[in-house]
Amino acid sequence: MLDYALLDALAAVVRHGSFDRAASELNVTPSAVSQRVKLLEERVGSVLVKRGQPCVATTSGALLCRHTERVQLLESELTGRLPAMPGALVEPWPTLRVAVNDDSVGTWFIDAVAGFCVEREMLLDLVIDDQDHTAQRIRDGSVQGAVTTQAEPVQGCRSVRLGRMRYLAVCAPDFYERYFAEGVTRESLRRTPCVDFNPKDQLQKRFMRRITRAEVDPPLHWIPHVAGFLRACATGMGWGLCPERMIAAQLESGELVDMAPGKPIDVDLYWQSWRLSIGWLDDFGTVLRKRAADLLD
Repeated sequence: MLDYALLDALAAVVRHGSFDRAASELNVTPSAVSQRVKLLEERVGSVLVKRGQPCVATTSGALLCRHTERVQLLESELTGRLPAMPGALVEPWPTLRVAVNDDSVGTWFIDAVAGFCVEREMLLDLVIDDQDHTAQRIRDGSVQGAVTTQAEPVQGCRSVRLGRMRYLAVCAPDFYERYFAEGVTRESLRRTPCVDFNPKDQLQKRFMRRITRAEVDPPLHWIPHVAGFLRACATGMGWGLCPERMIAAQLESGELVDMAPGKPIDVDLYWQSWRLSIGWLDDFGTVLRKRAADLLD
C-alpha cells in the first residue's frame, strides 16, 4: 500500500519546487518533508526528486505525483457528491492546478473559465509558464491540465485544440520612424532594441526568421510581465510581439503601429489533461473548449 502522507510530501515539493515551501503548505518542518520524501524513495527504490532550485521530479517521481494529484481530485469530487452530515465541518473548495501562459491569462483564459469556477465552487491554482513549456508541467505531475502549443498528447493525457492566438510585431510610431524608416530588414532588426518576455520566449525570434530567413541577435530588454512588456513597446523602449486582441485599442488610437502588416505570428493552443476520467476535470475541459471557441480565432 502507498503511504499518502509520504506521497503528499513529494507532490508538495514538486508543486512548489522547494522543500521549505512544501513544509509551509503541509504545516510541518522542512526536515520532516525531507524525511518523508527520503523514506518514500527508499520504499520504491528510486530517486524521486532532483534537488535544486527548483526541485523537479524524476520520471518515477512524476508518475507518483500524477497519481497523488488524481487521488486528491477524486476525493474532492466524491466529497462534493456526499450529503452533508449534521455538525460536519465544511469541506474546502476543490482546487484545479493548471499550467497556462501569461498572455492567455491576460486575454481570454479567465473569461473562459470564470463562470465554471463560480458555479462549481472550484478554486484555480495557475502555474504561469511559456506556452511552449507548459506541457512539461503536466508531464512532471505538478499540474492537472495545461494550455500548451504541444499538439501531441503527453503520455497518459488527452489533447484537444482550443484555437489560435494571433500576435503582431508592434512598436511606438516614433520608434518605428527612428529605426525602421528604411523598412523592417535584417540589418534594421539587428541594431534595434527588442523586448523579450524571458529566455523561453521564442516569438520575436520566429518573427525575425520569417522576415529575414536568418538568425538575428538584436539588443534585448528582458521584461517578464505582460503589462510591462506592452508598456515597453508603447513607450519606445523596443519592439515586440503582442496578442492582437490585447492591443486593438492601442493600434486604433495610433499609440502602437503594426511593423509588418499582413505578417502575424499565429500560435495554435491545445488543452492537455489526464486521460483518466475525473468529473471535475472533464467538465472544466469541456467548458474551456466551448468558451475558447468563442474567444480565440
